[in-house]
Amino acid sequence: MGRTYIVEETVGQYLSNINLQGKAFVSGLLIGQCSSQKDYVILATRTPPKEEQNENLKHQQKAKLDNLDEEWATEHANQVSRMLPGGLLVLGVFIITTLEMGSDFQNALRRLVFAMEKSMNKRRLWNFTEEEISERVTLSICSSTKKIFCRTYDIHDPKSSAKPADWKYQNALSTSWLSLECTVHINIHIPLSTTSVSYTLEKNTKNGLARWAKQIENGVYLINGQVKDEDCDLLEGQKKSSRGNVQATSHSFDVKVLTQLLLNSDRRSTATVQICSGSVNLKGAVKCRAYIHSNKPKVKDAVQAMKRDILNTVADRCEMLFEDLLLNEIPEKKDSEKEFHVLPHRVFVPIPGSSVMLCDYKFGDESAEEMRDHFIEMLDHMIQIEDLEIAEEINTACMSYSMNTEASLDNTDDEQPKQPMKTTMILKIQQNIGVIAAVAVAVLAAGISFHYFSD
Repeated sequence: MGRTYIVEETVGQYLSNINLQGKAFVSGLLIGQCSSQKDYVILATRTPPKEEQNENLKHQQKAKLDNLDEEWATEHANQVSRMLPGGLLVLGVFIITTLEMGSDFQNALRRLVFAMEKSMNKRRLWNFTEEEISERVTLSICSSTKKIFCRTYDIHDPKSSAKPADWKYQNALSTSWLSLECTVHINIHIPLSTTSVSYTLEKNTKNGLARWAKQIENGVYLINGQVKDEDCDLLEGQKKSSRGNVQATSHSFDVKVLTQLLLNSDRRSTATVQICSGSVNLKGAVKCRAYIHSNKPKVKDAVQAMKRDILNTVADRCEMLFEDLLLNEIPEKKDSEKEFHVLPHRVFVPIPGSSVMLCDYKFGDESAEEMRDHFIEMLDHMIQIEDLEIAEEINTACMSYSMNTEASLDNTDDEQPKQPMKTTMILKIQQNIGVIAAVAVAVLAAGISFHYFSD
């Protein structure tokens, strides 16, 4: 028997309201959460069209599904995945079309699902467990008959064939979902060895974050001040209403993370001297948030969702900063000091009719109107400026360079920016001037993934 997808009714309304406007098809993403018994879809968003696609609409009237821009759709999935808090995933794709749904049609959707998952997985600091559901969904809708074809593919099996799945709508699906909130204070020191000069600064930073990610994965998580058995029901001990649902006052859980030392007590400690060309320091406090369905959720699922949000939000901000530095090249400084950058801070926005909030990231010079427009462009849903919830404060930081090559030290440099630091994450780069120039060339050669589709 195939998977069952429980779908928010508003998703069905959204899909039925999409107008092809003379195009052969419209595609988009399905967003939700997997569980052992069934999957939940709480949002659908169409992939924004390219400008040249709008200009060549007449040619698209005769288009085939072969014209589906896999690279463009995959980039949309990457951008949207940044906007998902812990517990939410891009579960698959939908397509509304007038075309005949033959084998070529399904093969194109299959390629798209695998391409999206491969691209999103490259950016993650975590891996799926063997116990997790590895099926992703394709939903095909005939625009004239409204007939639905729902199929799944196992993304862990490149040779997997399509399996039929059930698609069932439910009203107010995510109004009672549970939220977990956490503030994580980080102080990550990443030495840049001379042997890794050929790598981009982004790659060196990601390698360093991978070591920190192990601490997060192995941490102890307190939920409302308590350590709970991972196989226990998350709602155990919570008051319930006459209908058996958890009362609204219990929808939010406070989470605290206790990280362990990298070395085990029974493992011999050794010191390593490493010649370095510089270092990267990440300091600050990040606001993390995860959501989980209210149908007998387990503690281990809630903790896993929170872990992944912590890892995702730090990695995504670093990636966005490097993209921003490439798009807004900064002239080389002559002073031999250190360089400070403020990583983008997190902004949340509610999904109408749901207890779930999505997020985005805001640089200091971006306006509320720009944030709203980006939400609308990526999610294809109307967002009000007053609904934007800025989770972290705006702070400034000084930026300069260091000409001195330094050895890798066990302790981090505690020099602070001139402006007071509160909850904004800071990325501090200390490098040799010559190395900075070499890294800049290497980074530019890596190419740019855009922050806005319209750029």
